[in-house]
Amino acid sequence: MKKLDLQFLNEAGKTVTISLEQPVEPFDESAINQAMDVILTQNVISSSGGPLVSKKAARIVDRTVEEVF
Repeated sequence: MKKLDLQFLNEAGKTVTISLEQPVEPFDESAINQAMDVILTQNVISSSGGPLVSKKAARIVDRTVEEVF
C-alpha cells in the first residue's frame, strides 16, 4: 500500500508528518508542493511544538506485507 507523507517543521524545529493513504498516481510534484504551501499559509494544522513553519519533504512510502501463514 502506498501513502504520501508530507513533512513539515514546526516552530520548535521538530518534524511533523501528515500521511495520506492511497495517493493519486502519477504523482504530481507541483500539486504536492502547492498543497503543502496552502497548508502552511492557511495555518490549518498545529502541533505540540507550535504551528507549522516550513516544508521539509514529501515522500511516497510503499509498504508491502507478505503473509507467512
